[in-house]
Amino acid sequence: MVSNTTFSYAILSWFRDNGRALPWRDTTDPYPIWLSEVILQQTRIAQGWEYWERFMRQFPTVEALAAASEDEVLRLWQGLGYYSRARNLHAAARQIVALGQFPSTLEGIRQLKGVGDYTAAAIASFAFGIRAAVVDGNVYRVLSRHFGISTPINSTQGKKEFAALAQSLLPPSEVSAYNQGIMDFGALQCTPLSPRCSDCPLMESCEAFRTGRVEELPVKQRKLQIKTRRLAYIYIRCKEPSSSQAFTAIHRRGEGDIWQGLWEPFNASLPDGTRATTPAELLQQLDCGAPDAHLRLLSQGVKHVLTHRILLADFYLLEVSRRPLLPPDYIWIPESEIDCYGVPRLIEKMLSEVHGRC
Repeated sequence: MVSNTTFSYAILSWFRDNGRALPWRDTTDPYPIWLSEVILQQTRIAQGWEYWERFMRQFPTVEALAAASEDEVLRLWQGLGYYSRARNLHAAARQIVALGQFPSTLEGIRQLKGVGDYTAAAIASFAFGIRAAVVDGNVYRVLSRHFGISTPINSTQGKKEFAALAQSLLPPSEVSAYNQGIMDFGALQCTPLSPRCSDCPLMESCEAFRTGRVEELPVKQRKLQIKTRRLAYIYIRCKEPSSSQAFTAIHRRGEGDIWQGLWEPFNASLPDGTRATTPAELLQQLDCGAPDAHLRLLSQGVKHVLTHRILLADFYLLEVSRRPLLPPDYIWIPESEIDCYGVPRLIEKMLSEVHGRC
């Protein structure tokens, strides 16, 4: 078995030759580093890079981000999903401004809204050179395979075991480069599928390679059962005879919701989520008695996958000349202003249907 020091220096050597050139690695300013880490949670680098650049243009400093409204932040985040990240990012920016500076200790960083152990360690080591090991999915995979660890990585025991091992492997210096290196090593060399074992600098000391368990590691506990829910959305287009423009109705998702703070058109979904609503039931929910009301189906069963749920949505367009009676949390806006409101990715798909087929 290779020593911890030899392992660490092998990662550093590999990183010097193969590490990815990423813009947030060209600085020790904690703001762009923190921003990149939040954006890249549950997001591929190719997609996250574009959003990082967009945020840096719109909010070049933490003060600018803190001064923005939540709607502005959610609108810029639109399409990335996991919108609690955006809300936490905004709240943490205001925390930092209230503190007067970005916290420079591991514990101080950990106190920021939405910052967990991994993100705190990443910011601390990349921006301040603090000896804190990062443990993300790539690191779990590299350590599990190389040291032949079969403890489930998503178990309490596994998290403790891998965190302790990762910390023990930190080299005496170049902590930032090592942390970035082991993550890149997992992303590019020791990949989930078809890892590049034949040209791996750690092949001879890799326990998984030696015992033929590369495809078996790391081990994960069984996930929660994924449930399916049916949804029905109605985009209402109201063109009143006395008005020169069309209006539509939207409402904001409530606190504690996975899409908290985002907007959506009329949600006519059944509470139990077991079946689609019929057109007649839809109109009854809206109490729409306008004789010229015209409801048509745009798409049926549009699939949207969340972490523990699959959504199947039906999209409808209702065209009326009189505003139907809606619950009090709905607001009417000019249809031309719909793009000023942050919406979930699923509703983005609906809006594309509405504007592309009408």
